[in-house]
Amino acid sequence: MARILIGTAIVVVSAGFAWAQPATIPVAAPPPGASSCSGCHPARSGVETSVPRLQGRKAAEVVEMMQAFRSGQRPSTVMDRIAKGFSDAETQAIAAWYQSQR
Repeated sequence: MARILIGTAIVVVSAGFAWAQPATIPVAAPPPGASSCSGCHPARSGVETSVPRLQGRKAAEVVEMMQAFRSGQRPSTVMDRIAKGFSDAETQAIAAWYQSQR
């Protein structure tokens, strides 16, 4: 009987600790270079602009677009020059970070 009471107490206390935890996971700091994107790309949906949001986009899609800008396959006004300023590793890190943002 004592084992049941102790087991029940452990479950209740554990549940209390789980309930007290914050509901959101802290967002990691952006990688170097990611802050330069926010100058043109809106952070919120509903902001009217011809520049698309990056938050939540698939990383592979962002990397593909950056490679197309860098190679000149995708026309742009400034993104071709901006894309040339990032290495493949930097582009992948930035794209992964933006994918994790919701």
